[in-house]
Amino acid sequence: MPRSLRVREECIRAVKSCLLRNGFPSQKILAEDLGMAQSTVSHFLNGKPVDYANFIEICRGLGQEWRDIADFEANSEPEEVVLVRAKVAIVRWRSPRRGSTSHNTLSQQLHQALSAGGHEVFFINNSSDSGSYLKRCDYVLLLISEESAASEMVLEQVQLAKELHNLMAHKPAILPILVELNIPISFDLLSYLAGIQPWLWRGVGDSFKLLSQILTIIKEGRTSLTADHELAVQWHAITSTKQSIIQPLPAAPPELPGGQVEIASRFYIDRPPIESRCYETIAQPGALIRIKAPRQMGKTSLMARILHHAEQQGSRTVALSFQLANRKIFANSDTFLQWFCASIGQELGMLEQLPKCWELADLIGSNQCCKAYFEQYLLSESSKPLTLGLDESDRLFESPEIADDFFGLLRALHEEAKRRDIWKKFRLIVVHSTEVYIPLDVNKSPFNVGLPIELPEFNSQQVQDLAKRHGLNWSGNEVAELMGLVGGNPYLVRLGMYHISRQDVTLDRLVKESATEAGIYSDHLRRHLWNLEKYSELMEAMREIVSVSQPVRLRSELGFKLNSMGLVKLDGNHCIPRCRLYQEYFGDRL
Repeated sequence: MPRSLRVREECIRAVKSCLLRNGFPSQKILAEDLGMAQSTVSHFLNGKPVDYANFIEICRGLGQEWRDIADFEANSEPEEVVLVRAKVAIVRWRSPRRGSTSHNTLSQQLHQALSAGGHEVFFINNSSDSGSYLKRCDYVLLLISEESAASEMVLEQVQLAKELHNLMAHKPAILPILVELNIPISFDLLSYLAGIQPWLWRGVGDSFKLLSQILTIIKEGRTSLTADHELAVQWHAITSTKQSIIQPLPAAPPELPGGQVEIASRFYIDRPPIESRCYETIAQPGALIRIKAPRQMGKTSLMARILHHAEQQGSRTVALSFQLANRKIFANSDTFLQWFCASIGQELGMLEQLPKCWELADLIGSNQCCKAYFEQYLLSESSKPLTLGLDESDRLFESPEIADDFFGLLRALHEEAKRRDIWKKFRLIVVHSTEVYIPLDVNKSPFNVGLPIELPEFNSQQVQDLAKRHGLNWSGNEVAELMGLVGGNPYLVRLGMYHISRQDVTLDRLVKESATEAGIYSDHLRRHLWNLEKYSELMEAMREIVSVSQPVRLRSELGFKLNSMGLVKLDGNHCIPRCRLYQEYFGDRL
């Protein structure tokens, strides 16, 4: 066994890019997390030999398979570490309206082969107890089809698996397997899987190759699918993460809704005068737009359109979602602000300059270092304007000290545009789902300046327009029947119309089965139930709301959180279920 190893020269650049993706804005933070000298991490990242054990540990920290990047030319390969018995979870999505598919065929083949190899295998479907399985498994085989890629429960399970991977000695390892080409994968799912090698299963002819390789990976204790196999594919070959588009398509087949609505989609419904006001505002020097609405109301889709408009006007644009930040990012303000700056710098190709601005952090503070990074590099005199979109900003409310510092910084940067020309090139979009329930100094808060936008639900005219775009010749009665069930919730309306237009279900049957496991909303409802079960206070609050016919008064924090989830409507501190679908489902389950 070699005493030291080093990264192959051709892998160094890719390995360095893994720092930020795994929640380490700097080498120093990675070294502190691993409990080793910063010089050791520096040697590793620059292709210099480091102790064998440290090499393995750093690779685990960066989510890398060490055998794939180690230079063995000067050393004999170490003995294999054999994992005799592994716990393997197979994540699949079973539609309540569809029969047997190739997706299910592959999952059964995987189950049989792994069980025969002596491994413990279990399926994770849309059940609310899947979290307990994920916490004890070594591998997650993620089968990705068009429907599973749009499943809310699958997204929650992948997010949990990623969090566990970062917290529990890098278990479980996620092995993504695509069972279809040209799958529309949401921005969030693609971000969670970034840096993880996917394979494509094209049919039963690939089953033996896939099964034998997975058994080998588990036997050797590897943590990823190999990139040099014939079944290996790249994410950009499956779906495009960059949405370049122009005018909405004049005609298109129904789209399975999930996440951001693409710029070119003809299924995006304007809510006048919101879009035009946002486009007008973002072109102004030092602009700030605040978008607030519960989950799945179209906030991210609107932000994407504002950024697209700004880009057309000559601005550089960056979209950053705080939902994608690892928990370790929220350890303290210094780590968070380094991640914030590094994320923007990486997107703009200016990451190498960041360490220079952070050298004086101990003396002048992280806020000043962040400001200096913007002024010296991101907003230099020769650069174009920069429009920054911050999604899921209310996640910071869970860390009040960081929120106080960061939101105060945003307000200060916005105010700088009133007195310094360099900051007039900085435009900001802040997106959040709930009211600000943490105390912020009124003079340091960005939530009382700029253009406030609160997205409403669709009205009946907009629902009628959406029905036409789905090819449905609906009268006012059919529109009223669907809205009587789900209100004007954009996601729920679109999901219903998608399945009706594809003749998966009739409107009458959709309404009758809506709150059951056979209904098209079962995946959506189970995700909400799964999230409520994590927080006993929210569970009890929702139980109280659906058990009575009158509005229920709650603590403001609980009401705000249930509202941000999209489950209730607020009238002051009083709450009612957002729609009849939630009243019926949670009235039965809780």
